[in-house]
Amino acid sequence: MSRIGRKAIPVPAGVAVTFDNSVITVKGPKGTLSRTLHSDMIVNVSETEIVIERPSDNKLHRSLHGTTRSVVANMVSGVTDGFKKNLELVGVGYRVIKNGDKITLNVGYSHPVEIAPESGIDFEVNGTTKITVNGIDKERVGQIAAQIRSVRLPEPYKGKGIKYEGERIIRKEGKAGKKK
Repeated sequence: MSRIGRKAIPVPAGVAVTFDNSVITVKGPKGTLSRTLHSDMIVNVSETEIVIERPSDNKLHRSLHGTTRSVVANMVSGVTDGFKKNLELVGVGYRVIKNGDKITLNVGYSHPVEIAPESGIDFEVNGTTKITVNGIDKERVGQIAAQIRSVRLPEPYKGKGIKYEGERIIRKEGKAGKKK
């Protein structure tokens, strides 16, 4: 049995979980998330916990067991606490400005890059070099943060670019000079 898949997911107070025809819906204080799960997975919902079971021990069911449990646990965690990703801009003249709900990045291009959030995603700007992406869907928060990072990936020679907070950029040595 999957060690992760076996664990029951506790349902906090104020969170309502419904499962109908392989669609699970989780409602909580921060919002509502809905997702279609694989039709073979067995989901048992009670007042205090959710248990994911698999019908057999074949390879597909074993691979889906832990993954399905993690996805549902992230949904419950998202509607109660939410998720966030922090990004930092590193480089001379690199800055971010918030205009309404959009952010404008000045990262060394001849033009500023404007990014609008999807529904359910918020941007926070701390100072001129820090961005926080907030939301209830872990997958979408990570995807939007990756899209912002891809505007100017960190380069290995000077370390300039947009990076995750705490990310370590492996630096390369520059070109060696001529020897006489």
